[in-house]
Amino acid sequence: MKARDYKAEHFLWSVDDDGVAVLTLNRPERKNPLTFESYAEMRDLFRALVHARDCKVVIVTGAGGNFSSGGDVHEIIGPLTERTMPELLDFTRMTGDLVKAMRGCPQPVIAALDGVCVGAGAIMAMASDLRIATPRTKTAFLFTRVGLAGCDMGACAILPRQIGQGRASELLFTGRVMTADEGERWGFHNRLVEPDALMDTARELALSLARGPTFAHGITKNQLNVEWDMSLDAAIESEAQAQAICMQTKDFRRAYEAFAAKREPVFEGN
Repeated sequence: MKARDYKAEHFLWSVDDDGVAVLTLNRPERKNPLTFESYAEMRDLFRALVHARDCKVVIVTGAGGNFSSGGDVHEIIGPLTERTMPELLDFTRMTGDLVKAMRGCPQPVIAALDGVCVGAGAIMAMASDLRIATPRTKTAFLFTRVGLAGCDMGACAILPRQIGQGRASELLFTGRVMTADEGERWGFHNRLVEPDALMDTARELALSLARGPTFAHGITKNQLNVEWDMSLDAAIESEAQAQAICMQTKDFRRAYEAFAAKREPVFEGN
């Protein structure tokens, strides 16, 4: 797959010459809600990125000063009240598959967050590898406010690992807003920047990753995923095998040769 040739239907998508892709949720008049179609298209795109050599990092963001208001009330919530149990399970599995696809793609995913970041939007931020936000970012896992459980799309598995069990429990039980300051203090946001610096900061971080050993970055992401339920002994052995694989790459040799020549390495991701 050539990521730069992909033509998105339900969001904006671009890939620059450095391999940095930007996925922009683009319904700003309604704070970028998700639909059945956008869920499915993003799931399929992130799955396909496993085979996209020209894409090295993905930035996900929203247009118009907000990230996402979550599932569209009229296009998703309303229709779901009329569906049968098998149909509802098809939907919840499909939304969960988006998180699986984001976690499963080898590219680091950076969420550039501003304004409203709630519901499924908060989940997409959570599923990303890194999060840069602005002081006006408001994040809420508000499923309980619509009569649902907080255990949506992997939230009860992932969020406690990011901010701790007690803090995650509070957010998932109450559905209250996590402020940007709380998000940074708790480790959800990697950093806060002013709104006019958000995309430049995200691109700078993305470019630094894209210019790094991208094959090794994919290994790091995979190990962060698979070691969640390993014993320490199993994790150490798994990392030994993973690192030995990385030592076979040309990037490893490039780094050594650059160090010996007292210059910066130029990585090629192989």
